[in-house]
Amino acid sequence: MNLENTKAQMRKGVLEFCILSILSNKEAYASQLIDILKESKLLVVEGTLYPLLTRLKNDGLLTYRWEESSSGPPRKYYKITEIGENFLLELRKTWDDLVHAVNQTSKK
Repeated sequence: MNLENTKAQMRKGVLEFCILSILSNKEAYASQLIDILKESKLLVVEGTLYPLLTRLKNDGLLTYRWEESSSGPPRKYYKITEIGENFLLELRKTWDDLVHAVNQTSKK
């Protein structure tokens, strides 16, 4: 079994949760999201992030706006929607339940 593959799959599994959590605090553009995720040791590349952002937007969990940049092309700033906030609240409950369940199994 490949440990690195398992770790990567675990990180991918929580990526949606992490993106919504970041955007619940402030709006951000894709490069900022990548930087925040990397700082948190959640390695992610543009090829993973952009399709996920598109899916979250199409599901009504995110919206975006364009803003001119003084150092290049316009930037697309993502923001969580009210539907996204409600979805995130449910994800947090599920995460807490999952962490509790995993911790319980490690005590047995």
